[in-house]
Amino acid sequence: MATDVETELWGMETQKAIENFPVSGTTVPVPVIRWLGRLKAAAARVNAELGLLDVDVAERISAAGEAVAAGEHDDQFPIDVFQTGSGTSSNMNANEVIANLAGDEAHPNDHVNMGQSSNDVFPSAVHLAALGEATEELLPALEGLSAALAVKADVFAGTVKAGRTHLMDAVPVTLGQEFAGFAAQVRLGAQRVRRALPQVSQIPLGGTATGTGLNTHPDFAQRVRAALTERTGLQILPPADPFEAQGNRDALVELSGALKVVAISLIKIANDLALMGSGPRAGLAEIRLPELQKGSSIMPGKVNPVIPEVVIQVGDQVVGNDAAITMAGSQGQFELNVRVPLIARNLLDSIKLLSSAAHLLNTKCVSGIEANIEMTDRHAEATLATATSLNPHIGYDRATEIVKEAAASGRPLREVAREMGVEESVLEESLDHRRLARPHD
Repeated sequence: MATDVETELWGMETQKAIENFPVSGTTVPVPVIRWLGRLKAAAARVNAELGLLDVDVAERISAAGEAVAAGEHDDQFPIDVFQTGSGTSSNMNANEVIANLAGDEAHPNDHVNMGQSSNDVFPSAVHLAALGEATEELLPALEGLSAALAVKADVFAGTVKAGRTHLMDAVPVTLGQEFAGFAAQVRLGAQRVRRALPQVSQIPLGGTATGTGLNTHPDFAQRVRAALTERTGLQILPPADPFEAQGNRDALVELSGALKVVAISLIKIANDLALMGSGPRAGLAEIRLPELQKGSSIMPGKVNPVIPEVVIQVGDQVVGNDAAITMAGSQGQFELNVRVPLIARNLLDSIKLLSSAAHLLNTKCVSGIEANIEMTDRHAEATLATATSLNPHIGYDRATEIVKEAAASGRPLREVAREMGVEESVLEESLDHRRLARPHD
């Protein structure tokens, strides 16, 4: 990481941007800056191989770019993320810092930026940052959470409880079935993210200013992609069409949409866990969530579902991020989308937030959940919706009469049904809660 105090390595163009954009106090996401470093380093090596750049200068530029990529100069990128929409200011910032690190004869535009334009290199850095963070952080976090939920599904496979639809009592299910559903939600969310990544991996590098490739060697982009793929292990691909890749950021919008679906899934799961854990005496109290901290500064002994609450807040933020990305993606004009810094800010934020939330939900909540068997059994016995299984034997209308009488009197469904003439053998078969929860076993 960068030291606390470092001589300013940027130049005049960076300083102008600092003065022009005092907006949010938030800079371009660090992964984007580090990918700019990787791109500049690889570009210098390739330009030297192509005979376009002095080998010594290229080696020094490459070393400087790798230092930026390693995070050694993070503090040298002070420009606000709300800047010129192409990311030109941050690209110039990278050019100046790397040129100064490379020393004499390294020019920020002629050498560091050789074969590139802000219009192709900055969005390429954003794509690769999103690809890397999603691959290395988000997908493992989601896979870990899905696995943890699947383990609980097995543990709770025999725990029967009341199902609920419309927040009202429904036919019995098992707690394991609910957790298996959660696990599948997260697993499918990871698949959605994974399906979006091949498009994200297609970068516009080589298009330079407008997609034509003016001022770059025809082999430049392919060689840079190959070098970065070999170095990072990420599959970095050419664009399906250079003008599509230059003029819009649809792949990033698509990835954001997949992230939004993941967020929605996590919100639903967290809400269900908080509701099932409500109580301990006046709520559902079907599960016990891990006790992590005091839940109130005034009510002794109170414990709150703090991790589900965090996850829900994260999900809400990701939905908001996606709305901004959607608008930004829709506002490209002709050969260039000029909302790229905003897209980068929100997309990388969503990936980071979801990665952290999934990890926390796994390690600090799901892994410690216990079933309250006494309460799940009580709710399974109490739900009047078990009368549904009487329909094939006595018909819907007669079953409805039994339910209404049981609800009005507060008596058990079985007792009322017996009193109204339903045979004991039918009751034994139809009101077996475990059989109702697994009718096809």
